[in-house]
Amino acid sequence: MTQRHSAKKLIRARMSRTGESYTTAFRRLQSEREHHGHPDAVSGYPSFGAASHGPSALARHLLAVRGIGVSEPMAFGLGGGVGFLYAVFEYRAVSHPLLTIVAQHHPKPWLESVAEHLRLDLSTTTSSGPASALTKLDASLDAGSPAWLTVGRGHLAWHEATSDEEAADPYPIVVAGRSAGRYLIDDTASDPHLIPADRLATAWAAHRKGRFGLTTISSPVSVLDIGHAVRSAIAMTTAHLTGPVLGNSFDVNIGVSGMERLLADLEDEGTKRGWVRRFGSAESFAAGMARLAECLTWSHTAPAAGRPLYAEFLDEAGPVSGMALGPAAETARDAGAVWATIADLAADATDPGRTITELAVRVRSVLVLERRLAAELGSALDAV
Repeated sequence: MTQRHSAKKLIRARMSRTGESYTTAFRRLQSEREHHGHPDAVSGYPSFGAASHGPSALARHLLAVRGIGVSEPMAFGLGGGVGFLYAVFEYRAVSHPLLTIVAQHHPKPWLESVAEHLRLDLSTTTSSGPASALTKLDASLDAGSPAWLTVGRGHLAWHEATSDEEAADPYPIVVAGRSAGRYLIDDTASDPHLIPADRLATAWAAHRKGRFGLTTISSPVSVLDIGHAVRSAIAMTTAHLTGPVLGNSFDVNIGVSGMERLLADLEDEGTKRGWVRRFGSAESFAAGMARLAECLTWSHTAPAAGRPLYAEFLDEAGPVSGMALGPAAETARDAGAVWATIADLAADATDPGRTITELAVRVRSVLVLERRLAAELGSALDAV
């Protein structure tokens, strides 16, 4: 879908027309979009458009430019695959709490993780201003190296109606080439987005930490050890599910601990942390439930919290890594099925009390599966 705001409207319209759930409607729309690609839009660049998971699709395309072919599930797993972060932020300028759930691996940058596990070298440059940044970008493209940029999502025209709070969110794109004075952007569409230099510079400057940073994949090593890469990636995923990750107090919000905190807040009926109070009003409940559905379906994740895609990775990873990953793959699929029901419940929610109670039941159920998944991944690693 070419625009996040349009995505929401398209999902709702399809749900109304077909009676499908939120997760199913998203998957069907996604499938329809993927059949309209034009892979030869840029000479030497393999394809455009995210499949199930945006950062993995971008990483996969950059790897292909360097002659490294991997599937989307493999790119997802090598980037860290699944994870969990839960937080609720409140600001005076915003009339309702802001729910954040990141169901993909977090916080290490996606391309950095993929390259680390494959033992590839990344080349990263920074600039002090837009002119020098664009000059370096042009030089990279002229050398046949598409570039990974982190931009402020709200400054990309095809992501319309982004809230002020989300406008500067770090968002990865790949600049694949140039055409008639405009840059060709790999992001969400099967054809490249076109953006003039001044608009790209504005988006590039919006996220302070990624301001005018440009990353490319250097020439690969002569022999890739995919078995090592898989084992290294699974070890990172497991470690970050079980924690600690950051080594500070925020670790309570990450991994299985973050899921436990989510459950505690759902079941808390007495303090201001509890969802009964935080999301009890009509406005906060509507915003929170919409955000929950998004966060478990497409915002910083893949459908069903990315667990089905990770299961596909584990299916593929077992034979090449010498690991017994079948039980973990089955558990990941089971967890994904429950996360999908949580997203669908949130998307259709109208009654705060009843919905929050039911959400707690389902989160408690999926927590059992997530603990099992972490344990099964750890056991598979120990057995190698």
